[in-house]
Amino acid sequence: MTKKSRILLLNIAFLALSAALLLFLWRAPEESTPFLPHDTSHENFFAIESKKEVESFCAECHAPEMTAPLSESHPEGNRCLFCHKRR
Repeated sequence: MTKKSRILLLNIAFLALSAALLLFLWRAPEESTPFLPHDTSHENFFAIESKKEVESFCAECHAPEMTAPLSESHPEGNRCLFCHKRR
């Protein structure tokens, strides 16, 4: 195989890989996780810079026996702002 044909083959492989990656990303689903509500219960959390500090307060309302417990299908863990983004 000559140097020219090898370069052509690598360029074609690169273009095919780039097209496959673009198609994969194009077909990705839209973001479906809701944002952190911008209501009176959550208003104070928008002023706090640290995500970890904000997440330390989530269990005060969202623990199983509290006022707004998470549903059974909700993933466990305390990384609330990993999915629920602030606007």
